[in-house]
Amino acid sequence: MRLVFAGTPAVALPALDAIAASSHELVAVVTRPDAPSGRGRQLVPSPVSAWAQERGILVLAPERPREPSFLDRLRELEPDCCPVVAYGALVPRVALDIPRFGWINLHFSLLPAWRGAAPVQHAVLHGDDMTGASVFLLEEGLDTGPVYGTLTEPVGARDTSGDLLSRLADSGASLLVSVLDGIAAGSLAAVPQAHEGISLAPKLTVDDALIRWGDPAFAVDRRVRSCTPAPGAWTTLRGDRLKLGPVTPVTAASVIGGGATLGPGVVAVERNRVLVGTGTVPVALGTVTAPGKKAMPADAWARGARIESGVVLGAPASGASS
Repeated sequence: MRLVFAGTPAVALPALDAIAASSHELVAVVTRPDAPSGRGRQLVPSPVSAWAQERGILVLAPERPREPSFLDRLRELEPDCCPVVAYGALVPRVALDIPRFGWINLHFSLLPAWRGAAPVQHAVLHGDDMTGASVFLLEEGLDTGPVYGTLTEPVGARDTSGDLLSRLADSGASLLVSVLDGIAAGSLAAVPQAHEGISLAPKLTVDDALIRWGDPAFAVDRRVRSCTPAPGAWTTLRGDRLKLGPVTPVTAASVIGGGATLGPGVVAVERNRVLVGTGTVPVALGTVTAPGKKAMPADAWARGARIESGVVLGAPASGASS
């Protein structure tokens, strides 16, 4: 089949590689326009755009996919199907109707669970034991179309969103190509989604990534892992923002001194680790990124910043008004 691929971030690249190695013909990619990046705010192409340019494949980057010039160009290309992975813009009906087999989307959840922009993050945040990927026919509704195929993936106890998404991107790429093969052969039909088990996964914001030290340790752990690598879990110390990598809940028996009874946000500095109190047992910090610094192990951060036991994370800066 003649394919026009739609995607933007690096998570779409395994699918592009798989399509390029398949029997299908990739005639163009659709991606978001170049975006400012770095301190100089220079315009940088998306990972999908860069991948296509390196291979001499046509790149279409409309501001909005309902632009007449884009729609005309898509019609000229006469795609049989438009596979999608994390494109990042709503595709209007007029565009959906152009390819004869429609647009098919690789989504990183077992639909109808976690419809929306951040399915993997919500799976980790809510403590799911199992997730997966679905390939479905794109409709104007939010991830509501009938499903061509799925795969499952266990969520490890220490998985971050980045870990889980990387595995799903690789396995999902193979699923997407197998669905394209089935559509081309006429051997595959999409099945409507169930009406039960629907959940939504909106994008996690910086506010969502703020650690609530009064939560149970398991919830603190899930929040940090769900926000790793983006948007990045954070807390404050004396008014400065600290970005934290994954933490580890610890048993009371393994805590020396009075650390087992730490109040929420209270720090205990041990020889080789830094503990912080939560609503239940403490957690051991993993990496800490202070303002203007690189990420470092928590014990090294505590020594360098001269952190003493008893300081409180997440407390208002001295003199700050409530």
